[in-house]
Amino acid sequence: NAERMGTLIDDLLTFSRLGRQSIKCIKTDMNQLVENVLGNIRNNISYNAEIKVNTLQHVVADPGLLSIVFNNLICNAIKYSSKAEKPAIDVSSYEKDNTVVVKITDNGVGFDMEYKDKLFGVFQRLHSSDEFEGTGVGLAIVQRIIHKHGGKVWAEGTVDKGASFYF
Repeated sequence: NAERMGTLIDDLLTFSRLGRQSIKCIKTDMNQLVENVLGNIRNNISYNAEIKVNTLQHVVADPGLLSIVFNNLICNAIKYSSKAEKPAIDVSSYEKDNTVVVKITDNGVGFDMEYKDKLFGVFQRLHSSDEFEGTGVGLAIVQRIIHKHGGKVWAEGTVDKGASFYF
């Protein structure tokens, strides 16, 4: 419980700091950025998901903040697909209306679209902490970072058929 409380406090501090932190946007190679994130994840988390990263476009963004976004979304995909027979995660990007859209898809437990508006709120969890660990702050952090960049974030899912998160 003490460890969980420490993690929660760290997450809340991160969330709070993001409101005040300025961003430093530069041309960012998302392929290299995601490879670095995956290297960190491999060193810190044991998982059996197959993670496929397609060729990603370059963007103008704050690479440090974008790393947090990818880390949170990929770790969530790993967590929520962990009970699938063959966990699979796909990271891709495409261009729509002169905007780069990033998509992270998993074949995990998914969610009911009726509750999609709750996903990005602090402490808004669709699954119990007994079922899946977490503090309920990660997606709120993702949303805050993407909004600081002038972007938007959204999700689509189907219960027991996985989820896709876009930004």
